[in-house]
Amino acid sequence: MTGLHVFDMDGTLLRGAASVELSRHLGTFDEANAIENGWVRGEITETGFWERMLPLWSAASEADIDDAFAHAAWIDGVREVFADIARRGEHSIVISQSPHFFVERLQRWGAHRTFGSQVGPHMRAEEWSLLTQQHKVDITLSVLDELGIDESRCLAYGDSTSDVLLFEHLHNTVGVNSNGSLRSSATVVYDGDDIREAYALGRSLWERSATTCSESTS
Repeated sequence: MTGLHVFDMDGTLLRGAASVELSRHLGTFDEANAIENGWVRGEITETGFWERMLPLWSAASEADIDDAFAHAAWIDGVREVFADIARRGEHSIVISQSPHFFVERLQRWGAHRTFGSQVGPHMRAEEWSLLTQQHKVDITLSVLDELGIDESRCLAYGDSTSDVLLFEHLHNTVGVNSNGSLRSSATVVYDGDDIREAYALGRSLWERSATTCSESTS
């Protein structure tokens, strides 16, 4: 039986934020970190965040982005998990509020599809399309419908407030090094450095559900 695995990126597959990782590689870490912290504290709006962050990347080439992606602080086991999902005939998607030009590189590692904010250092603000919490729910439901997969066969993995709406909508969710607000919404919680272990916890939810259904019909 097939299924859909929905991953957040920043804080879930990536230890930290893509914006900071890219800026670290480009030599603008201090500026990016200050912007990120200001946004976390609620001092900067999402639009203001990108207005400040994107100019830091104005000179970045595709090779720079490739290098930043390759050397970013990924949690262990990302490629192995995507490979196992594909081997089982299941599907994996990554939905992130980070720039899609960074998120999409996870398809090279085996993610079937990726979704992110459509922003870039050479785009005008009116051209931006920022991904929101609600978009995570809408995208997940759309992919489930397209693939003909029931919500009971959907697993979501996330770490922060951006995943709360999705976790509240789904029955099978894994908090990965999650903050307090998401921990209370997650079905199970994983703290550690290997996404393979969080993935195993997620699969156990399906196995538990299958066992319960079997017992109820016997």
